Amino acid sequence: MPRPRGRVPTLSPLRIHAVVGAAAALCLTAGGIAWAQVGGHDERGGRPTASLRAPADVVTQPVVPARRAGAAQPEVPTRIVLPDRTVVPIRPAGTSPDGSLRVPHDIGVAGWWRGGALLGDPFGSLLLAAHVDSSTQGLGPFAGLLSVQADQPMVVSSPHLTQTFRVTSLALVPRGELARHPGVFSARGGRRLTLVTCAGPYVPARGGYQNLAVVTARPLQDLVRRSGR
Repeated sequence: MPRPRGRVPTLSPLRIHAVVGAAAALCLTAGGIAWAQVGGHDERGGRPTASLRAPADVVTQPVVPARRAGAAQPEVPTRIVLPDRTVVPIRPAGTSPDGSLRVPHDIGVAGWWRGGALLGDPFGSLLLAAHVDSSTQGLGPFAGLLSVQADQPMVVSSPHLTQTFRVTSLALVPRGELARHPGVFSARGGRRLTLVTCAGPYVPARGGYQNLAVVTARPLQDLVRRSGR
């Protein structure tokens, strides 16, 4: 498999919140329930360089708690503004019959996992995934996540809602190890934003990218209602 065109930034050890275990033989393709395809994408061969899988016991349906009268109705996110101010549109990521979630081939678009939280849900992980680069498109916006710093803001919007989050951690997780981090997928726990993309090193003989970058962000301010687009 040829290396995708472009140069993926190198993660700085000073910016990594956690480094977990040793790299596995394949980038998140062994064990668990097929969940997603994410990372660098070789469009000429029609194959992604990585796939993402959730553990079998992860709750995949969003929690829908009772809401007080007048509370904002949660909505599907439609765009995110990254710390470098790049605007990335978001598309819902549907699943195929085998349970795999198809991240958009366009590296400039992020996929929102329908099994996770909506924008406005009071609990759970709002999970977005995108390819880090492509053999034909070069680097994608999510490549910038490999050098984010704590407290940098990100803004997620939907047709009638917007919320600002701040980066709280950047974790480098070896491919095949994500199932050990159920908080990435879970609809339980506090409201949070989780972004996932592939990270180096890139080793063709071992299947491509050896790690995943997982960025977690927490709400910086309350949910804001806004007029429709």
